[in-house]
Amino acid sequence: MPIPSLSTLGVLAVVLPLLYIYTSAVAQTRMPTLRNKRICLLIAHPDDEAMFFAPTVLALTRPESGNHVKILCLSSGNADGLGETRKKELVKSGLLLGLSREDDVYVHDSPDFPDSMTTTWDATKISTFLTSAFTPPPTTKKSSSTSSSNTTAPTATIDVLITFDQHGISSHPNHISLYHGARTYIRALTHNKPGWASPVDLYTLTSVNFVRKYTAFLDALATMSSVAVSGGTGKKSDTGNPGALVSMSALVGARESYGAARAAMTEAHKSQMVWFRWGWIALSRYMYINDLRLERVKS
Repeated sequence: MPIPSLSTLGVLAVVLPLLYIYTSAVAQTRMPTLRNKRICLLIAHPDDEAMFFAPTVLALTRPESGNHVKILCLSSGNADGLGETRKKELVKSGLLLGLSREDDVYVHDSPDFPDSMTTTWDATKISTFLTSAFTPPPTTKKSSSTSSSNTTAPTATIDVLITFDQHGISSHPNHISLYHGARTYIRALTHNKPGWASPVDLYTLTSVNFVRKYTAFLDALATMSSVAVSGGTGKKSDTGNPGALVSMSALVGARESYGAARAAMTEAHKSQMVWFRWGWIALSRYMYINDLRLERVKS
């Protein structure tokens, strides 16, 4: 196989970033997005929001979007005894990524959800906690023969829930557990309520193969092609939200940029900046690009 000449490599070094700059600009201005929604990002550990979801959080917290984004983390990441430090780092990262207030970040530190590479969290327990957090209890009224819970529309205090897909990006069992727990929660919202649609739309972050995962911004074409082939953006939910969301951060300069995602890791999550994190920051496409798909959950 012939080795590319230095001149060819030089041209590629200029052309490829320019192509990405154009593609990201198109994605930021023309791709479907969410507006005026109450959104919860459900993660397993402090730093998931920066390592995996930074482009999504930056896009959804645009001031003009009118969204209210919160982060819910189901563990403090205390595997190495740094739980309290990591809670503070998560708050700082969330603010750097565009969240409005410190109390838009909540860490649920429970023995039910230990930070572990070998532990699968119980989907029902995750669903139960999400129900307690986002589904208001029914108002207490005198029962009548004509009233029944299955004739009342399901309600929630959020409109959109975002989390990992069934592969968890890195196959981490805690990540995968969130997928199953979130689906169980969405299903529970319409349990015994035939004919009603869920008031919450669930989006999951698409896992890609090893090669694509480490091609940084060069994965833009593959991402756009995948979304186009699936027809995701044209398929809307029952509430009118798009079937797919694509977020591509600018390389430099803008509020919604790779630099902002990088800062969320290097400036906020300092306790996690061991040597291999630098490789992830430089090479992972999730620092530049996110594509999320709407989950179709049947009750």
